[in-house]
Amino acid sequence: MDKKSFLYINLLFLSFLLGPVYVSAEGKSFTVVIDAGHGGKDPGAKGTNVTEKTINLAVALRLGRLIEANHKDVRVVYTRKDDRFVELDERANIANREKADLFMSIHTNAVKRGSSVQGTETYTLGLARGQENLEVAMSENSAILLEDNYQQRYEGFDPNSSESYIIFEFMQNKHMEQSVNLASEIQKAFKASKRVDRGVRQAGFLVLRKTGMPSVLVELGYISNRQEERFMRSAAGQDKLAGALYEAFSTYKRKYDQRQGGVVSSVTERRRTASPPTGSEADILSKKNGPHENTEGKVIYKVQILTSDKKLAANSRLLKGYKNVDYYVEKGIYKYTYGETTDFNAIRKIRKSLLKDFKDAFIVAFKNGEKVK
Repeated sequence: MDKKSFLYINLLFLSFLLGPVYVSAEGKSFTVVIDAGHGGKDPGAKGTNVTEKTINLAVALRLGRLIEANHKDVRVVYTRKDDRFVELDERANIANREKADLFMSIHTNAVKRGSSVQGTETYTLGLARGQENLEVAMSENSAILLEDNYQQRYEGFDPNSSESYIIFEFMQNKHMEQSVNLASEIQKAFKASKRVDRGVRQAGFLVLRKTGMPSVLVELGYISNRQEERFMRSAAGQDKLAGALYEAFSTYKRKYDQRQGGVVSSVTERRRTASPPTGSEADILSKKNGPHENTEGKVIYKVQILTSDKKLAANSRLLKGYKNVDYYVEKGIYKYTYGETTDFNAIRKIRKSLLKDFKDAFIVAFKNGEKVK
């Protein structure tokens, strides 16, 4: 064997041991990780003629190709591109290592009783308050039983014990708003493509718990339903499912792009409805303590009153009639503020007067247009 052939064989062997290698693409400003659930020794749910892992991978690859073909600024990363087993924690680790902006885990559902159940549902991380949601989480999390040392890796978590799922009640996901928004877009797209809409739900999925970005888990349909199984194993069905996911991703990405680069902006248009509280204590204090001097280099205090995943109209009921409301955009979320002063004691008074209308109001600070601690 010559040296060139020897080197080639060793490289192939090394790539087999290391698994998928993800290379960063230059000029890509957004990264989405597409996770085809199960794989390898873990078949997932079983239908009469096909297993979940096969459907998941087929739809994941179709979705990735659609994104790559139509979003040139998006880098697509797969947790698997073939029939291999990937541990649940490693799927989240891939997304975190790649500094992903979005994580989409694709699955196929099943029920033990009632073969007529059908439709799609999309989950975000949270406590499963319903028995049905808990059963779905238990089914998907049972993949860890195939992992070595899973008890140590998942800190004694038992996927088949309802008591283990209480931990998800205390888990805070700072990307929850964006995750729910994406899940809603996915369900809208499925509904538009004539799929049965089973809604946006929450449950304790291990694959989502450590992702540091907006994340969802999609259940494409019920493999336990013969009609749905035939649909999901067909090329036409997989194209339709991937197409709906692509439409949802495109809508999410468009809104994401619109929110990027946002700066503090005024929304002081004249109100069309309601009588604004122009004589309120907060309004009087805001006018009295507004910065009239040169504030360059100084800290400006404001009171944050609410957040929204989209820009609000000036007459939005959420603003409760307040004038001179500003907003800034942070990580894709519109954050609305009221009042503006360099005097910390003054902003405390403004906040106090706002609490009757915005009970969660708190003070934020800016310097030279940038938010500071």
